[in-house]
Amino acid sequence: MIATRFATERLELLPLRVEYAGEMAGVLSARELYGFIGGEPPSVEQLTDRYRRQVAGSGRPGEHWLNWVISLDGVLVGYVQATVTGDEVEIAWVVGADWQGQGIAKEAAIGLAEWLRHSSPAVERSVVGDSAGRAVRGDAGAASGNGDLRIVAHVHPGHAASQAVARAVGLSATGELDADGEELWVSRPETRAGPAGGPA
Repeated sequence: MIATRFATERLELLPLRVEYAGEMAGVLSARELYGFIGGEPPSVEQLTDRYRRQVAGSGRPGEHWLNWVISLDGVLVGYVQATVTGDEVEIAWVVGADWQGQGIAKEAAIGLAEWLRHSSPAVERSVVGDSAGRAVRGDAGAASGNGDLRIVAHVHPGHAASQAVARAVGLSATGELDADGEELWVSRPETRAGPAGGPA
């Protein structure tokens, strides 16, 4: 399974490339982004090294690292990522501080979930759903179903905006906390993402 370019109503989701590190270092430079997820803003060099590792992949059989940057009107504003292992995928999203409150994270995460649900290791998809559930363009292959995919995310219990994104994707809180104090959110196989709404 590989990441392919796709679009939502407002956004272009571009497969990660090492050369995005310079622009993305600026997107991720606000310290307030790390209040819930920990860490600190990466330098261009750190992000370049990270992107090289992510583009290379995990190297573990059956595990796929899929990473995209989010482009709004030709400007990079954040990223989404997915780690696929068998029928389970863990997703994550970050939108730069300057672009928060516009529903970008919800729209990107919903688009990612739909991309994942219509993809398989053998078939790259041609369509995804936008934030209103309409079909929009992708860049490869014929669509295939993957409705049994279990989508999970880890969200800090105090991060209301990320909780709203998780709900929009169709995930439910489990009450189960990991070692970092983040709560596990999960989907049911029949869950489908609904329309985006509200700030994120």
